[in-house]
Amino acid sequence: MEISSSAIMSTARSSLPRQAACILSILLISSNAATSAAFTTPMFQEKVTLQRTAPSKTCGVEIELPNFDEMFGRIQAVSPLAKLAFSGCGAGEGGGFEAIDDKPPAGYKWKTVEKNKRKIVHQIDRIDNFQNLGPPILRWRASMEGPCHGVMFAEFIMNVEKRQAWDPQIENVCEMYPVYDLDTANIAMGFGKFGDCCKLGVGYTKTKAHPIGISPREQLTLCGIQKFDDGSALMWGTEMEEWHDHLLPEGERLTRAKSHLFSVALVPTGENKFDVEYILQLDFGGNLPHWMTAPLVLDSVKNMFSVAQPWLKGGEGSEVEQYLEETKALEESFDDRNSILFTP
Repeated sequence: MEISSSAIMSTARSSLPRQAACILSILLISSNAATSAAFTTPMFQEKVTLQRTAPSKTCGVEIELPNFDEMFGRIQAVSPLAKLAFSGCGAGEGGGFEAIDDKPPAGYKWKTVEKNKRKIVHQIDRIDNFQNLGPPILRWRASMEGPCHGVMFAEFIMNVEKRQAWDPQIENVCEMYPVYDLDTANIAMGFGKFGDCCKLGVGYTKTKAHPIGISPREQLTLCGIQKFDDGSALMWGTEMEEWHDHLLPEGERLTRAKSHLFSVALVPTGENKFDVEYILQLDFGGNLPHWMTAPLVLDSVKNMFSVAQPWLKGGEGSEVEQYLEETKALEESFDDRNSILFTP
Protein backbone atom coordinates (compact mmCIF):
# COMPACT_ATOMS: atom_id res chain seq x y z
CA MET A 1 0.00 0.00 0.00
CA GLU A 2 1.35 3.42 -0.94
CA ILE A 3 1.61 5.88 1.93
CA SER A 4 1.27 9.56 1.04
CA SER A 5 3.74 12.19 2.21
CA SER A 6 0.92 14.01 4.01
CA ALA A 7 0.16 10.87 6.01
CA ILE A 8 3.85 10.54 6.95
CA MET A 9 3.90 14.16 8.09
CA SER A 10 0.75 13.64 10.15
CA THR A 11 2.21 10.57 11.88
CA ALA A 12 5.49 12.34 12.55
CA ARG A 13 3.80 15.31 14.13
CA SER A 14 1.67 13.18 16.41
CA SER A 15 4.63 11.09 17.63
CA LEU A 16 7.36 13.68 17.96
CA PRO A 17 7.60 16.25 20.74
CA ARG A 18 6.13 19.61 19.75
CA GLN A 19 9.53 21.25 19.30
CA ALA A 20 10.81 18.53 17.00
CA ALA A 21 7.56 18.55 15.05
CA CYS A 22 7.84 22.30 14.56
CA ILE A 23 11.40 21.98 13.28
CA LEU A 24 10.32 19.26 10.85
CA SER A 25 7.40 21.35 9.66
CA ILE A 26 9.54 24.44 9.11
CA LEU A 27 12.14 22.44 7.16
CA LEU A 28 9.51 20.93 4.89
CA ILE A 29 7.81 24.27 4.28
CA SER A 30 11.12 26.03 3.69
CA SER A 31 11.97 23.42 1.09
CA ASN A 32 8.64 23.85 -0.68
CA ALA A 33 8.95 27.63 -0.65
CA ALA A 34 12.47 27.54 -2.00
CA THR A 35 11.39 25.60 -5.09
CA SER A 36 8.76 28.21 -5.90
CA ALA A 37 10.56 31.37 -4.80
CA ALA A 38 11.86 32.09 -8.30
CA PHE A 39 8.29 32.63 -9.55
CA THR A 40 9.07 30.64 -12.70
CA THR A 41 6.27 28.06 -12.61
CA PRO A 42 2.94 29.19 -14.10
CA MET A 43 0.02 29.40 -11.69
CA PHE A 44 -2.51 28.19 -14.28
CA GLN A 45 -2.27 26.07 -17.43
CA GLU A 46 -3.76 27.28 -20.71
CA LYS A 47 -3.66 23.79 -22.22
CA VAL A 48 -6.86 22.05 -21.16
CA THR A 49 -5.24 18.63 -20.80
CA LEU A 50 -2.85 20.07 -18.18
CA GLN A 51 -5.51 21.80 -16.12
CA ARG A 52 -6.77 20.57 -12.76
CA THR A 53 -10.36 21.64 -12.21
CA ALA A 54 -13.10 21.48 -9.61
CA PRO A 55 -16.85 21.75 -10.26
CA SER A 56 -18.58 24.91 -9.10
CA LYS A 57 -22.09 25.14 -7.70
CA THR A 58 -23.22 26.36 -11.11
CA CYS A 59 -24.05 23.39 -13.30
CA GLY A 60 -21.57 22.96 -16.13
CA VAL A 61 -19.03 25.49 -14.82
CA GLU A 62 -15.63 24.09 -13.89
CA ILE A 63 -13.05 26.14 -11.97
CA GLU A 64 -9.39 25.72 -12.84
CA LEU A 65 -7.34 25.24 -9.70
CA PRO A 66 -3.91 26.86 -9.51
CA ASN A 67 -0.62 25.14 -8.83
CA PHE A 68 -0.96 25.31 -5.06
CA ASP A 69 2.72 24.62 -4.40
CA GLU A 70 3.56 27.62 -6.56
CA MET A 71 0.79 29.77 -5.07
CA PHE A 72 1.75 29.19 -1.46
CA GLY A 73 5.45 29.19 -2.30
CA ARG A 74 5.09 32.70 -3.72
CA ILE A 75 3.16 33.86 -0.67
CA GLN A 76 5.72 32.45 1.75
CA ALA A 77 8.52 34.11 -0.21
CA VAL A 78 7.05 37.59 0.35
CA SER A 79 5.19 37.11 3.65
CA PRO A 80 7.24 35.85 6.63
CA LEU A 81 4.09 35.83 8.76
CA ALA A 82 2.32 33.56 6.27
CA LYS A 83 5.32 31.24 6.35
CA LEU A 84 5.07 31.20 10.14
CA ALA A 85 1.36 30.35 9.92
CA PHE A 86 2.12 27.39 7.66
CA SER A 87 4.73 26.13 10.15
CA GLY A 88 2.14 25.92 12.92
CA CYS A 89 4.73 27.09 15.44
CA GLY A 90 4.23 30.85 15.67
CA ALA A 91 1.09 31.45 17.73
CA GLY A 92 0.86 32.70 21.31
CA GLU A 93 3.06 34.92 23.46
CA GLY A 94 6.36 35.59 21.75
CA GLY A 95 4.89 34.56 18.42
CA GLY A 96 3.68 36.55 15.45
CA PHE A 97 6.13 39.15 14.19
CA GLU A 98 8.46 38.42 17.12
CA ALA A 99 9.01 34.91 15.76
CA ILE A 100 9.32 35.51 12.00
CA ASP A 101 12.40 34.95 9.86
CA ASP A 102 12.33 38.36 8.22
CA LYS A 103 14.26 37.61 5.05
CA PRO A 104 13.29 39.35 1.80
CA PRO A 105 12.53 37.38 -1.37
CA ALA A 106 15.67 36.18 -3.13
CA GLY A 107 17.24 38.96 -5.19
CA TYR A 108 15.08 41.73 -3.69
CA LYS A 109 15.11 44.15 -0.78
CA TRP A 110 12.10 45.71 0.91
CA LYS A 111 12.04 49.50 1.13
CA THR A 112 10.36 50.87 4.26
CA VAL A 113 7.67 53.42 3.46
CA GLU A 114 6.35 53.99 6.98
CA LYS A 115 7.31 52.70 10.42
CA ASN A 116 5.74 53.64 13.75
CA LYS A 117 5.31 51.07 16.54
CA ARG A 118 2.59 53.15 18.19
CA LYS A 119 0.20 52.80 15.23
CA ILE A 120 -2.08 49.89 14.35
CA VAL A 121 -0.33 49.58 11.00
CA HIS A 122 3.18 49.88 12.37
CA GLN A 123 5.12 49.16 9.19
CA ILE A 124 4.57 49.49 5.44
CA ASP A 125 7.13 48.26 2.91
CA ARG A 126 7.39 48.02 -0.87
CA ILE A 127 9.43 46.45 -3.64
CA ASP A 128 9.16 48.37 -6.91
CA ASN A 129 8.54 46.56 -10.20
CA PHE A 130 8.43 43.21 -8.41
CA GLN A 131 9.09 40.30 -10.79
CA ASN A 132 9.31 42.89 -13.61
CA LEU A 133 5.52 43.10 -13.69
CA GLY A 134 5.42 46.88 -13.35
CA PRO A 135 3.55 47.70 -10.12
CA PRO A 136 5.21 47.51 -6.72
CA ILE A 137 4.37 44.77 -4.27
CA LEU A 138 3.20 46.36 -1.01
CA ARG A 139 3.25 44.96 2.51
CA TRP A 140 1.33 46.22 5.54
CA ARG A 141 2.06 44.96 9.06
CA ALA A 142 -0.39 45.50 11.88
CA SER A 143 -0.96 44.28 15.43
CA MET A 144 -4.61 44.17 16.41
CA GLU A 145 -6.92 43.52 19.32
CA GLY A 146 -9.88 41.19 18.96
CA PRO A 147 -10.57 37.59 17.95
CA CYS A 148 -8.23 36.06 15.37
CA HIS A 149 -10.79 34.70 12.93
CA GLY A 150 -9.91 34.46 9.24
CA VAL A 151 -13.41 34.18 7.81
CA MET A 152 -14.63 37.08 9.93
CA PHE A 153 -11.66 39.26 8.98
CA ALA A 154 -12.38 38.50 5.32
CA GLU A 155 -15.72 40.28 5.73
CA PHE A 156 -13.83 43.56 5.40
CA ILE A 157 -12.78 42.48 1.92
CA MET A 158 -15.70 40.42 0.58
CA ASN A 159 -18.70 42.07 2.23
CA VAL A 160 -19.81 45.03 0.09
CA GLU A 161 -20.92 47.24 2.98
CA LYS A 162 -17.82 46.61 5.07
CA ARG A 163 -15.60 47.01 2.00
CA GLN A 164 -17.17 50.34 1.06
CA ALA A 165 -16.52 51.62 4.59
CA TRP A 166 -12.80 51.78 3.77
CA ASP A 167 -12.76 51.54 -0.03
CA PRO A 168 -15.39 53.97 -1.41
CA GLN A 169 -14.38 53.20 -5.01
CA ILE A 170 -15.90 49.70 -4.81
CA GLU A 171 -19.20 49.43 -6.65
CA ASN A 172 -19.70 45.70 -6.26
CA VAL A 173 -18.02 42.57 -4.97
CA CYS A 174 -19.98 39.45 -5.83
CA GLU A 175 -19.57 35.73 -5.45
CA MET A 176 -20.03 34.14 -8.86
CA TYR A 177 -18.74 30.57 -8.75
CA PRO A 178 -18.32 28.88 -5.38
CA VAL A 179 -16.46 25.59 -5.54
CA TYR A 180 -18.99 22.80 -5.06
CA ASP A 181 -16.90 20.57 -2.79
CA LEU A 182 -13.96 21.88 -0.78
CA ASP A 183 -12.59 18.37 -0.41
CA THR A 184 -11.65 18.59 -4.09
CA ALA A 185 -9.45 21.57 -3.31
CA ASN A 186 -8.00 19.98 -0.19
CA ILE A 187 -7.10 16.85 -2.15
CA ALA A 188 -5.36 19.03 -4.75
CA MET A 189 -3.46 20.75 -1.93
CA GLY A 190 -2.30 17.48 -0.41
CA PHE A 191 -4.74 17.17 2.52
CA GLY A 192 -3.25 19.23 5.33
CA LYS A 193 -0.04 20.21 3.57
CA PHE A 194 -1.25 23.81 3.50
CA GLY A 195 -3.73 23.74 6.38
CA ASP A 196 -7.46 23.32 5.79
CA CYS A 197 -9.03 25.17 2.87
CA CYS A 198 -12.35 26.31 4.34
CA LYS A 199 -13.42 28.77 1.64
CA LEU A 200 -12.74 28.88 -2.10
CA GLY A 201 -14.33 30.54 -5.09
CA VAL A 202 -14.13 32.73 -8.16
CA GLY A 203 -15.70 36.14 -8.15
CA TYR A 204 -15.99 39.51 -9.74
CA THR A 205 -15.16 43.03 -8.58
CA LYS A 206 -16.19 46.30 -10.19
CA THR A 207 -14.96 49.73 -9.14
CA LYS A 208 -16.40 53.19 -9.64
CA ALA A 209 -14.73 55.98 -11.55
CA HIS A 210 -12.11 57.68 -9.36
CA PRO A 211 -12.28 61.47 -8.80
CA ILE A 212 -8.74 61.90 -10.13
CA GLY A 213 -9.81 60.59 -13.52
CA ILE A 214 -9.40 56.80 -13.29
CA SER A 215 -12.17 55.01 -15.18
CA PRO A 216 -14.04 52.01 -13.65
CA ARG A 217 -12.11 48.73 -13.43
CA GLU A 218 -13.09 45.07 -13.20
CA GLN A 219 -11.40 41.94 -11.86
CA LEU A 220 -11.95 38.18 -11.99
CA THR A 221 -10.17 36.56 -9.08
CA LEU A 222 -9.70 33.15 -7.50
CA CYS A 223 -9.53 33.47 -3.71
CA GLY A 224 -9.60 31.20 -0.68
CA ILE A 225 -9.04 30.93 3.05
CA GLN A 226 -6.80 28.45 4.86
CA LYS A 227 -7.26 27.60 8.54
CA PHE A 228 -4.57 26.20 10.81
CA ASP A 229 -4.76 24.22 14.05
CA ASP A 230 -3.07 26.95 16.13
CA GLY A 231 -5.77 29.50 15.23
CA SER A 232 -3.82 31.18 12.42
CA ALA A 233 -5.44 31.87 9.07
CA LEU A 234 -4.48 32.90 5.56
CA MET A 235 -6.58 34.69 2.95
CA TRP A 236 -5.11 34.45 -0.52
CA GLY A 237 -5.95 35.29 -4.11
CA THR A 238 -4.72 35.80 -7.64
CA GLU A 239 -6.14 37.10 -10.90
CA MET A 240 -7.62 34.61 -13.37
CA GLU A 241 -6.08 34.38 -16.84
CA GLU A 242 -7.46 35.44 -20.24
CA TRP A 243 -8.66 31.91 -21.01
CA HIS A 244 -10.98 32.24 -18.01
CA ASP A 245 -12.72 35.33 -19.43
CA HIS A 246 -15.83 33.29 -20.26
CA LEU A 247 -16.52 33.43 -16.52
CA LEU A 248 -16.93 37.20 -16.59
CA PRO A 249 -20.51 38.47 -16.27
CA GLU A 250 -22.37 39.60 -19.37
CA GLY A 251 -22.16 43.27 -20.26
CA GLU A 252 -19.71 45.87 -21.46
CA ARG A 253 -16.12 45.05 -20.60
CA LEU A 254 -14.14 47.51 -18.50
CA THR A 255 -10.41 48.06 -18.19
CA ARG A 256 -9.05 45.02 -16.41
CA ALA A 257 -7.16 45.51 -13.17
CA LYS A 258 -5.08 42.57 -11.96
CA SER A 259 -4.04 41.39 -8.53
CA HIS A 260 -0.88 39.47 -9.35
CA LEU A 261 -0.61 38.30 -5.74
CA PHE A 262 -2.73 38.86 -2.66
CA SER A 263 -2.50 37.43 0.84
CA VAL A 264 -3.48 38.32 4.39
CA ALA A 265 -1.87 36.25 7.15
CA LEU A 266 -3.31 36.29 10.68
CA VAL A 267 -1.42 34.77 13.64
CA PRO A 268 -2.73 34.94 17.24
CA THR A 269 -0.23 36.39 19.71
CA GLY A 270 -2.19 36.02 22.92
CA GLU A 271 -5.72 36.18 24.26
CA ASN A 272 -7.71 38.44 21.94
CA LYS A 273 -4.59 39.65 20.09
CA PHE A 274 -3.15 38.86 16.68
CA ASP A 275 -0.66 40.06 14.09
CA VAL A 276 -1.59 40.69 10.45
CA GLU A 277 0.55 40.86 7.33
CA TYR A 278 -1.25 42.08 4.20
CA ILE A 279 0.46 41.58 0.81
CA LEU A 280 -0.78 43.00 -2.49
CA GLN A 281 0.64 43.56 -5.94
CA LEU A 282 -2.09 45.31 -7.90
CA ASP A 283 -1.92 46.54 -11.49
CA PHE A 284 -4.62 49.11 -12.29
CA GLY A 285 -4.36 48.38 -16.01
CA GLY A 286 -4.56 50.94 -18.80
CA ASN A 287 -1.76 53.46 -19.13
CA LEU A 288 -1.74 54.75 -15.57
CA PRO A 289 1.75 55.21 -14.11
CA HIS A 290 2.41 53.04 -11.07
CA TRP A 291 3.88 55.96 -9.15
CA MET A 292 0.39 57.51 -9.23
CA THR A 293 -1.68 54.43 -8.36
CA ALA A 294 0.52 52.86 -5.67
CA PRO A 295 -0.16 55.62 -3.06
CA LEU A 296 -3.91 55.14 -3.60
CA VAL A 297 -3.60 51.44 -2.79
CA LEU A 298 -1.31 52.10 0.18
CA ASP A 299 -3.69 54.54 1.85
CA SER A 300 -6.81 52.52 1.05
CA VAL A 301 -5.58 49.31 2.71
CA LYS A 302 -4.18 51.26 5.66
CA ASN A 303 -7.66 52.71 6.12
CA MET A 304 -9.10 49.18 6.22
CA PHE A 305 -7.22 48.48 9.45
CA SER A 306 -8.51 51.72 10.98
CA VAL A 307 -12.07 50.66 10.18
CA ALA A 308 -11.65 47.03 11.25
CA GLN A 309 -9.99 47.64 14.63
CA PRO A 310 -12.89 49.30 16.49
CA TRP A 311 -15.31 46.73 15.06
CA LEU A 312 -13.14 43.83 16.24
CA LYS A 313 -12.91 45.33 19.76
CA GLY A 314 -16.69 45.42 20.05
CA GLY A 315 -16.79 43.19 23.14
CA GLU A 316 -19.77 41.67 24.88
CA GLY A 317 -23.09 42.14 23.10
CA SER A 318 -21.43 43.62 20.03
CA GLU A 319 -21.83 42.78 16.38
CA VAL A 320 -18.58 40.84 16.43
CA GLU A 321 -19.79 38.64 19.30
CA GLN A 322 -23.05 38.01 17.49
CA TYR A 323 -21.17 37.17 14.31
CA LEU A 324 -18.97 34.62 16.08
CA GLU A 325 -21.97 32.96 17.70
CA GLU A 326 -23.86 32.74 14.42
CA THR A 327 -20.95 31.43 12.39
CA LYS A 328 -19.65 28.87 14.88
CA ALA A 329 -22.39 26.38 14.09
CA LEU A 330 -22.10 27.03 10.36
CA GLU A 331 -18.33 26.52 10.34
CA GLU A 332 -18.79 23.17 12.07
CA SER A 333 -21.39 22.08 9.52
CA PHE A 334 -20.13 19.99 6.62
CA ASP A 335 -22.83 21.44 4.41
CA ASP A 336 -21.40 24.93 4.90
CA ARG A 337 -17.98 23.98 3.56
CA ASN A 338 -18.53 25.94 0.37
CA SER A 339 -16.75 28.94 -1.06
CA ILE A 340 -16.00 32.56 -0.43
CA LEU A 341 -15.54 35.38 -2.80
CA PHE A 342 -13.41 38.30 -1.91
CA THR A 343 -11.42 40.13 -4.50
CA PRO A 344 -8.54 42.33 -3.37
